[in-house]
Formats: sequence, C-alpha cells, structure tokens
Amino acid sequence: MSQVHKRFSDDQVRVLFRGYCHGSLDRAAVCETLGIGKTRFFALAKQYREDPSLLTVAYERSSPGRLDLSLEVEIEKELMAEKSLVDDPRLPIDTYNYSAVRDRLHKRELDVALSTIINRAKRFGCYRQPKKRKAHDRRVETVAIGALLQHDASLHLWSPRIEEKWTLITTLDDFSRRLLYADFVRQETSWAHIKAAETVVTAFGLPLKYYVDSLRVFRFVQGRDSNWRKHVLQTDEADTQWRRMMRVLGVDVSYALSPQAKGKIERPYRWLQDRIVRTCALENIRTIDEARAVLKDEVSRYNDRQVHSTTGQIPAIRFEQAMKEGKDLFRPFALPKPYTSQRDVFSLSEKRTTDGYHRISLFRHDIHLPKVPTREEVDVRLIPDTAKSVVTVRIWWGGTLQYSLDHPMGDFPRVHF
Repeated sequence: MSQVHKRFSDDQVRVLFRGYCHGSLDRAAVCETLGIGKTRFFALAKQYREDPSLLTVAYERSSPGRLDLSLEVEIEKELMAEKSLVDDPRLPIDTYNYSAVRDRLHKRELDVALSTIINRAKRFGCYRQPKKRKAHDRRVETVAIGALLQHDASLHLWSPRIEEKWTLITTLDDFSRRLLYADFVRQETSWAHIKAAETVVTAFGLPLKYYVDSLRVFRFVQGRDSNWRKHVLQTDEADTQWRRMMRVLGVDVSYALSPQAKGKIERPYRWLQDRIVRTCALENIRTIDEARAVLKDEVSRYNDRQVHSTTGQIPAIRFEQAMKEGKDLFRPFALPKPYTSQRDVFSLSEKRTTDGYHRISLFRHDIHLPKVPTREEVDVRLIPDTAKSVVTVRIWWGGTLQYSLDHPMGDFPRVHF
C-alpha cells in the first residue's frame, strides 16, 4: 500500500479525524481507511486536537548536500596523517583506524559519518582491505567480578617522537572486561608489578585469582631461567617476588602457556596500543607523563563509553551492575598477621638466617639483630623509594618487628629495584 500522503489530501484526513473526535467514526474505521497503525493514528489525533489547521500528512525528504570544501580538506589532512603512521615501520600498527579519524574530527566539532571517511580513504589511497578474521566465538567464563583478574605488560615504542620504549602494565577484570589498572613504566620490574597489584587491591579488594603469563617476573621456569638443573629448583619450586606477595595476600595465581591463551587481555592491549600510538604521534607527545594523560583518556573511553564486543555492555556499567546484584567475589583487604603496615605486604621479600653473632648479611651489608637468637630465620622486607633513592628495610621474627631503617640505595648495588 502506498504512503498516506500519496492517497489522501490533508483536508480529507482532517475530515476523518473530525468524525473521530465528534464520535461518528471509531479508531478502527479511521485506521482501516487510512491504512495506518495505532501509533501513527494517535500521533495524528494529537496533532488534530492541538490545532486542526496544522494537521498534515505531507512528507518532506531533505537530501544532504555536499560536504563543505573546508571539511573535505580536514578529512584529507587526517587521512594523510593516518597514512604516515601506518607506513612508519617503527610503529606497532599496520592498519587504518577510521573510527579514530572520526573521533579526532569530532573533538574539533567536525561531525562526519564513518562511511564518508571510508569513501574518502579509498579515493585518497588510504585504504587496505581488512583481513579476514575468525568468527567471534568468545564468551565470558566467570560469573562474578573479582573471580579472575588478567594481568599483563606490553613493551612498545608508544610515541614515534622519541626513541625510548615504555612498558604498559594493565589489569583487567574477566567478568566485566573493565580495566582496573593501566600505567606506563620506563622499565618492567618485579617492583612495578607489585605496585600495580597494590593499587588494584587497595581500590577494589582481593580477587580469587590472578591470571598471568610465564614471564620471569611471575614464574621461574627451569631450562629457561637456568642451564644448570642440579644447581637450581625446578619450575614452580622457586618463588618470584611477585608470587611471594600473592601468597601473603592469599590470592591464587594461574599461568597462561601461550599468548593465545591470554586473548581476553590481548584484545584490549591491541585497542589501547592502536589508539595511544596514533594520538601520541599526532599530538607530538615526547614525555612519559604526557603519554600517561593520553592513556588515561583512552582507558576512560574503553571503560565508560565503549560497548564490549563479547559482553555487549559497557565495562564500567557491567561492573557496577554486578556489584548491585551481588556478583562480587572481591574480598576486603586486611593486613595479614603479623604485619603492621601495608608496606610489609607490598614489598620485596628475602629470607636470611642469623649467624653466631646475631647478624645477617643482606647483599653484603651486615645487620645486627640482638634480640633474635642465633641460627634463626628472619623475614626481610625491602620497600624501595626510587624517587628518594632510599630503601626501607624491615625485618620480622617471631611475629615482631625487629628492625626498621631507611638505607641509601647505594648500600644495595646488586639489587635491581
């Protein structure tokens, strides 16, 4: 059936609605005559009651005009900038991101449809046929937030304006896909990962399990970390600093045996990597602090505004909804006994045994512990402060703090903080 405005004039429609309002025609009769549904009927009835003379069924189509020349220039400029990034062999990106182009234009209050940008990209030679990808068959396997946190790091040249590579450390909640932590560090160390865990645990609580790869920071692997089997412990018999901390917290650790096994966090990495590198290049980012500002903006976009392809929800909203519904397995953080400071937990740890003179040797530095009996094992906690070049040494024995003193980092030249 053709459209109403092609079959009836405005005056004819007004006559029908006049009869309806006066009670001579019922709704069904008007709908059948005009060939419309209830929704359209009540919309037209409302218009008639407000002012019969303004009721119209005329249909006006306004076709969009051509883009302004100035906007065409801006689109071409952004696409050429995009091409220079894709063609740069130093950068970890090899595909065009037209959504990023659209977002950059939007920040300057230039709104352009994604299809328009793609059409211009093909015209200007800034287009590559998308690679065929395996069908999306991923699913969420956890049932609550805090059940599993995926933790990882990625080393890249994040800004082409400098030659220094930085490591991005992130922690992602498996159920909600929300990024709970993301920060750049100049060098990936056990201490950097310990501080990342401290930030997550103090902000959200203790999860049931961390899921990490087999990086040396997280796991000792015999055959990779040593060629002398008889001189070292076997895989998982030696504790890394990070794993010791998790044991104190009472958090389980699970290891991925391949990058493919960590796909849930690898995908956010690719998304962040793609966006951050582009922004750092185009905004001429030259310092790690400037890059952190870019990272913060992109994490906010990912967590608060982007619908996740697997869950079909915005991560932050899914996280909050899980909390309201009681799907929360985070445990409140409390200091494990006998420790009296958060610094004792989130620290580097060592074990030493006192000699016959109540002393221990800590990286060739002798420390006297008069109240600790001879031949007793003590728990040494090291808390570095790289900004002040100070290491706080706290030594525990028998459930009591026996020693606490700040040392210059120069006292421990063999320790890499």
